[in-house]
Amino acid sequence: MKKFVRNLFLRNWELKLFSLLLAFLLWLSFIPEEKIYSEKTLTIPLETRNIPADVELVEKPEATVDVTIRAPNRLINEISAANVYVKLNLEKATIFQQEYPLHETMISLPPGAEVVRITPNKVKLKLERTKEALLDIVPNIIGEVKEGCRIAKVEVIPQRVPVKGPESKVREKDKITTTPINVSGLVGSTLLEAEMILPRPELRLVGPHNRVQVRILIQQEEKPDAKPEAKKKK
Repeated sequence: MKKFVRNLFLRNWELKLFSLLLAFLLWLSFIPEEKIYSEKTLTIPLETRNIPADVELVEKPEATVDVTIRAPNRLINEISAANVYVKLNLEKATIFQQEYPLHETMISLPPGAEVVRITPNKVKLKLERTKEALLDIVPNIIGEVKEGCRIAKVEVIPQRVPVKGPESKVREKDKITTTPINVSGLVGSTLLEAEMILPRPELRLVGPHNRVQVRILIQQEEKPDAKPEAKKKK
């Protein structure tokens, strides 16, 4: 009996192995392509959406995450970072939560594909309350008016504008400056426009306009009186 079993497996084993491989290949050829699955890992962008109106995103999460996807072979090569992305909905986010889990329902995929793994499976971010304040505008005057003239007054219209941003970045003592206003060669009063420069990149103007008017009042300098003639010595 032992000899029979041994001969069954070892006699002409090369031919038997070849037959087994051939049978396996034939079996694969009859399997529909949509039933053969493969996996691939993509680095895809992470999008934050629906940030509440009264809060600011001050520390952003990682820009990308790694996602392992399983799909039929006929579909797997069509899936790339160009058509897959993660949507993190912050509609119900609060300033007290800093970790947010990621799950497969947040990932856009073609029909027939599924998520196997997300790395990392959670992200960190930080939110702050939005604060608004009125800040003074300081014109940035450069150059010198024509000789014999002087700047009597500089008026900014408006003098203050509202800005908003993260609570920790809005400081009421801050000033808004303007782009340089060159007064070189001016001989008379004039009204100019300049863009506003906010003190911090996290701030933004509340209104739609980012320019102000600057009125420069110029006066002629008075010539000094001629010195009286010296009295004759007695």
